[in-house]
Amino acid sequence: MRGMKMRNVATCGIALVMLIFSQVASAADAPKSDRPNILFCIADDAAWFTMSAYGCKFVNTRNFDRVAHEGVLFNHAFTSNPKCSPSRACILTGRSTWQLEEAADHFGVFPSKFKVYTDMLEASGYFVGFTGKGWGPGDWKAGGWTRNPAGNEYSKQKLKPPTTGINRNDYAANFEAFLKDRKAGQPFCFWYGCFEPHRPYELGSGVKFGKKLDDVTVPPYLPDDQTVRSDLLDYAVEVEWFDQQLGKMLQTLKDKGELDNTIVVVTSDNGMPFPRIKGQIYDDDFHLPLAVRWGSGMKGGRVVDDFICFTDFAPTFLEAAGLKPLPEMTGKSFLDVLRSDKAGQVDPKRDRVYVGKERHDIGRPGNVGYPVRAIRTKQFLYARNFKPDRWPAGNPETGYRNIDDSPTKTDILELDKKGQSFYWRLSMGKRPLEEMYDLTKDPHCMQNLAGNTDYDKTKAELWSELETELKKQQDPRIFGNGDVFDHYKYTGKRDAVWDASKSHDD
Repeated sequence: MRGMKMRNVATCGIALVMLIFSQVASAADAPKSDRPNILFCIADDAAWFTMSAYGCKFVNTRNFDRVAHEGVLFNHAFTSNPKCSPSRACILTGRSTWQLEEAADHFGVFPSKFKVYTDMLEASGYFVGFTGKGWGPGDWKAGGWTRNPAGNEYSKQKLKPPTTGINRNDYAANFEAFLKDRKAGQPFCFWYGCFEPHRPYELGSGVKFGKKLDDVTVPPYLPDDQTVRSDLLDYAVEVEWFDQQLGKMLQTLKDKGELDNTIVVVTSDNGMPFPRIKGQIYDDDFHLPLAVRWGSGMKGGRVVDDFICFTDFAPTFLEAAGLKPLPEMTGKSFLDVLRSDKAGQVDPKRDRVYVGKERHDIGRPGNVGYPVRAIRTKQFLYARNFKPDRWPAGNPETGYRNIDDSPTKTDILELDKKGQSFYWRLSMGKRPLEEMYDLTKDPHCMQNLAGNTDYDKTKAELWSELETELKKQQDPRIFGNGDVFDHYKYTGKRDAVWDASKSHDD
C-alpha cells in the first residue's frame, strides 16, 4: 500500500510537472503563421515632438520608447493630409490625399471603390479588426461600405477612465477579445485607434496628476503662460493614456508568445489639437511620430532618417504578408528599410514627401476649404496656398472652426483683443500664396523665406518639382478642377454658418 501511494504521488508529481511545462510551452510555442501579425497603433492628435523618445520632458511615453528601442525610431514620418479622416484614408488606401475624391475632405464620404489593405489582408486569410477609432470622422456607409474600412469592430469592453476627457473604451481588453475570436495559427491585422489625445480634456488634469508647469516646453508660436502650459499638461495625460494601453497590448502579445512575430507600428494621425498645429500645413502637424518593432523580422536599436509617408504603410503591410501592392498605390513599401541593419539614411531616394489639404471644416463663404499643397525635403518646406484670400483657420465670424476649441485658443483670442496680435496672426491670420521655411534653422516655421530674393532659385525648383509630381498623380487642383473638393458632401454636425453681414476682409 505504501509503495502504491508513493507511486501515485510520483505519478501526480510528474503529471503536474508536465502540465506546467505544457502551459509554459503553449505560450512559447503558440501557433505561428509564416506571415507576420500586424498591430497598427494610431493616436488621435499626438505630436511627434511630444513623445519622450524624441526628447520631450513633460510627457512619458515609455511603451512607445520601448518599441523604438527594440525596433526602429523614425525621425521623418509624415502624413499626406494632417486631419483625422483624410490622414486615415491615405493609410488604408496607400494613395495621396488628392487622389481620394470625397475622402480627401474631413467629415466626408469614403467611396468603397478605393481598395484598402485591411480587406486585401482579410481576403488572403488574415483575421482583421479594430478598436476605438477606425476610419473617421465621416460617413463610410454612404460610400458603399458594409463596415468601417479598418475592419471588424471590437469596442464592447469598457472601463472607468481616470479623467472626464478620456474615452471609456478598454482598448487593451478589446484587443484580447479580438485575439480570442481568431482561429488557431491565423495571422491577424489589428488597428488600435485610440481616441486620445483628441479634445476635450479635463481642465487641470495634468496638474491634478502631479505634472509640473515648469517642465513644459512651449512652441514659439503659442503664448508661454500658465494657461497654455496647463493645457499642454492636460494633453500630456491623454498621450500617456494611449501609451499605457499600448503597453498592455505588448504584454498580451508577449504572454501569448506572439510579440516577436508581430509587426508593431505606433504613430498618430496628425499633430496635437492646438492653434497653428492640427489641420495646418506646418511641420509640427504633418510631421509625426513613428516607431516600428518586429522582433523576428528586423534588427532593432536603430534610428532611421529615411522619409516615410503614411501612403507607404499599406504597401509595406501587403508586402510583409506576401501580397503585391496595388499599381494605383502612390506609396512605396519600406520593408527593405525595416529589414536593413543600417541606421541613419538607409535608402537615399527617401528624402522628400508631398502633402496637402482641402476642406477640413466648414465656416467660410459657401463652406469651402483652404487648399494647400506642399513639398518637404530635409532642409526646406515649400507650401502653396491656392486660395490666399480665404481665412486658413476658418472665418472669424464663425469662430475659426479649423482650430479646436481650447483654453489656448481662447488665450490667443483674448490677447488679440488687447492688441497683442502676434500669436493670432500666426494661427488665424491670412497667409500669402507661397510659404517657404528652412527647417534646419527654423524647425517651427516662424520665418517665411518665400519673399526673400536670396531663395528665389530654391523656391522655383521646389515649386517645379511639386507641380510635376502633382500632375503625375492627377491632382484635380493642379489642373484647375480643384473646386470639386469644395462641393463634396459634408457629414459633420458642426454649426458654423457663414454670415455675410458680419464678414471680415482685413
